[in-house]
Amino acid sequence: MSKDLEKTESDAELEADGALPPVVLRMVVEVRSDGSRTVARGAIEDVPTGERVQVKIDNFSPLLLGKEITRALIGLPSLAKRAAVRMLLPRTTGSKND
Repeated sequence: MSKDLEKTESDAELEADGALPPVVLRMVVEVRSDGSRTVARGAIEDVPTGERVQVKIDNFSPLLLGKEITRALIGLPSLAKRAAVRMLLPRTTGSKND
């Protein structure tokens, strides 16, 4: 019924690409639905620290899914700390015309 997705590049090729920044976060969310019920589950990993958070939502809307994923991201202490520091720092723009 479903066909596996084919990868265009292997993980090793992506890791070897020096133009890419390092991986700092991994997120996998699986959404299942039969038309009457929708369930999402997955995990979020902060790669540098190894912290992981599980996400599981039953009977949700797309808006609720976004809210729960955001809550899970904020639940990672290292990400929450980084977000708090960014909020305290003055915003800078890349344009000189601003």
